[in-house]
Amino acid sequence: MTKIAERVHTDQGEIALIESRIVELNDASVVELSLSDGRKLKGVVTVRPSVQTFRDGDGNEGVNALLRLDDLHDPERTHHIWLDQVTDIFPLGSD
Repeated sequence: MTKIAERVHTDQGEIALIESRIVELNDASVVELSLSDGRKLKGVVTVRPSVQTFRDGDGNEGVNALLRLDDLHDPERTHHIWLDQVTDIFPLGSD
């Protein structure tokens, strides 16, 4: 089964930026994320994301990474965030 992503990346600079964000997202770390749409989310990283190969809606192949973040104030709520949409990561400690 092919995985579909909203956006995929092939540019080495964009891939390096995604990889640098992954380094900041350790298992069980508590973070606040700023997203490109202006939202801010606080939560616990369930497991460190990894760069994976996806296809976009047009069938183009490239990479992205998906973060699962449990909401800090409502642990029953889970956010799934594409790392290419994260603009800043602020560590808040660890769970």
